[in-house]
Amino acid sequence: MLWLLFFLVTAIHGELCQPDAENAFKVRLSIRTALGDKAYAWDTNEEYLFKAMVAFSMRKVPNRETTEISHVLLCNVTRRVSFWFVVTDPTKNYTLPADEIQSAIRMNRNRINNAFSLNDQTLEFLKIPSTFAPPTDPSVPIWIIIFGVVFCIVIVAITLLVLSGIWQRRSSPSPVMVNDDKEHWINTIDFGNFRTCDHSDMKGWHINDTFMTEDERLTPL
Repeated sequence: MLWLLFFLVTAIHGELCQPDAENAFKVRLSIRTALGDKAYAWDTNEEYLFKAMVAFSMRKVPNRETTEISHVLLCNVTRRVSFWFVVTDPTKNYTLPADEIQSAIRMNRNRINNAFSLNDQTLEFLKIPSTFAPPTDPSVPIWIIIFGVVFCIVIVAITLLVLSGIWQRRSSPSPVMVNDDKEHWINTIDFGNFRTCDHSDMKGWHINDTFMTEDERLTPL
């Protein structure tokens, strides 16, 4: 009787977990590519760990806190390490919705990868988009980077101001120096027939011959 029940449950589970079945996901692992000589063999122990990680992820989903390892079914396991899996609800014998499984896997993708020493490229859930790597803290504090940028801008601005001043000083014309000994200012003021000469060489009043009559020329002063 127990053997009959076991075969019945196995048959039901076999119908639930099939390639391309509803709510089924395919997984592909590249252990040799990721670890090289340190690659491990994929066996029933690794399958059990995978089921445990999926059940752990599902228990994080609201209303799925009772998920057990036995609820995760694997099928079509190949030697090149690829297989399909589904998560079932044993009380109703149906598979859980794909969107719930996808959400659970995405939330715990890093935990699953670390459990097998793999990453998103070597542990592939073909219908589940890869997660983004967690942001890494920069090796240099941000405030030092900002300070360095501002400091460089200030230095460049000061350098440009200095060079601009030098260029303007060189391009401006030099003042013409006039020898004081050669300065000669002539201010002429006409008063009828008379004019004043250079104040720096003025010896008296002179008669403007241009406006003198014949008699005036002959008449001495």
